[in-house]
Parts: sequence; C-alpha cells; structure tokens
Amino acid sequence: MNHHPYDRLTPETVIDAVESAGYRSDARLLALNSYENRVYQVGIEDAAPLIAKFYRPQRWSEAQIREEHAFSLELQGAEISVVAPLVDSRGESLHCFEGFHFALFPRRGGYPPELDNLDNMLVLGRTLGRIHAVGAARQFTRRQQLTVERMIGASRAFVLEGFMPRDLVPAYETLTADLHSAASELYDQARPADLIRVHGDCHVGNILWRDDTAHFVDLDDCCTAPAIQDLWMFLNGERHERELQLSELVAGYTEFCDFDPRQLRWIEALRAMRLIHYAAWLARRWEDPAFPRCFTWFNTERYWAQHILELREQLAALQEEPLRLL
Repeated sequence: MNHHPYDRLTPETVIDAVESAGYRSDARLLALNSYENRVYQVGIEDAAPLIAKFYRPQRWSEAQIREEHAFSLELQGAEISVVAPLVDSRGESLHCFEGFHFALFPRRGGYPPELDNLDNMLVLGRTLGRIHAVGAARQFTRRQQLTVERMIGASRAFVLEGFMPRDLVPAYETLTADLHSAASELYDQARPADLIRVHGDCHVGNILWRDDTAHFVDLDDCCTAPAIQDLWMFLNGERHERELQLSELVAGYTEFCDFDPRQLRWIEALRAMRLIHYAAWLARRWEDPAFPRCFTWFNTERYWAQHILELREQLAALQEEPLRLL
C-alpha cells in the first residue's frame, strides 16, 4: 500500500508541532480548505486561535520558503494588508517538526471581494500597486520565474506521459503545441525590466475583504513575473465588462506604481499557461488521497474532452485583439 507523506500529519502531530513553536494549544483543531499544503486552525489557551500551515514535502526548498516569508514580512513592514507569518523571539518564521516545515499565522476574518463592484476593483488595484512597488525594489534569488516552458511545456509533457485517454492524446498534443507556440510568441516580448516579485496567485480565494480593505493571503506561489499576472485573474464577464474592470484596476494601481500597457497583450497567454498548468497540477497530485476525494470530476474522459474544448477556445482568444484601457 502506498503511503503519502501527509499520512503522518495526524491531529496529535499538528498540535505537538504548534506547541514546539512555543504555544500552548487547547486541542481544538479545524482543518481548513487547502490542497497543495495542509492548513489548520489551532486553538490556543487564553488567546486567539492560530493558523498553522504545513508545507507539502519536497515542493519548495527551505530557502524558497524563507524567501516567501521575507517578501510577506517586507510587505507587512510597508503597512500593506498581507497576512504574514508570525516571527518568534529568535526571529524565526519557519519551523520544522518531524520532517514537516510549517509556519504560524494570525487568524484573519473576511470574505471574497465582489468583483462586479468597480469600487472594489479600484481598491484591489491600489493594493496591488503598493505590493508591486515593493516587489520591484529587489529581485527573488530562489523563487521560480513564470515561464511558458514551465507552465505549458513541462505540464503538457507530464499529462502526455500516459495520463489522459489514448484516443484524446492526438488532439491534446497538437492543441497544446499550438498554444505553446502562440503563448511564447506573445510572452517572449517580456523584458527583464518587466519581471518583478509578485503574489503569483491572485484570485478571490486569496483575498479577505473586510472594512473596505483587501487583505492578501497565501503567498505560497509568489514568483518573478510581469505585473499583469496579479491583475488579470480578477477580470470576468463579457469583453466590455472586463475592460471596465481592468480600467478601474489600473486606475488604482497607477496611484502607486507605473503600469506598462504592453502587458495587456500577455493576458490570454497567461490564461493559457494557467489552464494547462492547472490540469497538470491535478495530475501530479493524484497520488495524494485528498485529491481524488475532493476533485471527483477530474481524470475522466468527460473532463479531458471538456478541457480540450476549453483549450481550443483559448487558442482562438489568443488571436483576438488585447483588452483596452477605457
């Protein structure tokens, strides 16, 4: 029987790990929605609960996790609304217990922002402008860079290694090759000056909205990428609606950071990269028992057929004119 590393992460282990960092738990434990890592709300005696995040073994190196933490703390030091890890009396934010790297965070409440509210988009743009002003001040040395080869090339290669139904392989292989070429043609226009430290995974699930403030959480995917990577995922609806949303985002963004309109041409390339990489991410994690249990619709012939249809539509989107700032 195959065993997954997280099989060892029992409730007792979670509590013992938190207590090893200097906190006294009241043994109340609540597992939170997280698939890549394991995240728990842990009750603390005579204090507010903490959030304990246990990093997936062998995904990031210790140096890469520390660089994520340093970026979060740098943003927090600039009084930007991010939920950064707690630092102990020795200056440590990353802990190790029985082979697991973990970090502790304060609990923060909130709800996803309403993206059809343009005032909210303005606030999101302002916050991202402040984040990117800090992000542009220096470079990552350990974190990954967002590239077409990693997101599309490596992802399609993994899926094609016997993961999808055989009769769908020719369509997927040809289509993803075309997407790789089209995305590269657009995204390769990025210059070194375009690449900064970004959040990397800006979607509504990583925003806690409270008191008209956007609190950014989970910098687990922070990377080196163009600024537009942190903007495009907030856009939704018909083209005119997306252009209105984009214009509000950029209006808020440019109060704190310059934005180069050239990057608008890369939105659909970035979307193609994410679509292909997401399917490969699920495939790579399929040996984790949590994934078949939570993603029951994945890895069926119907899923792959719909995925191919979605990729065909994305290839057509890459040929369209980019969104405009109104």
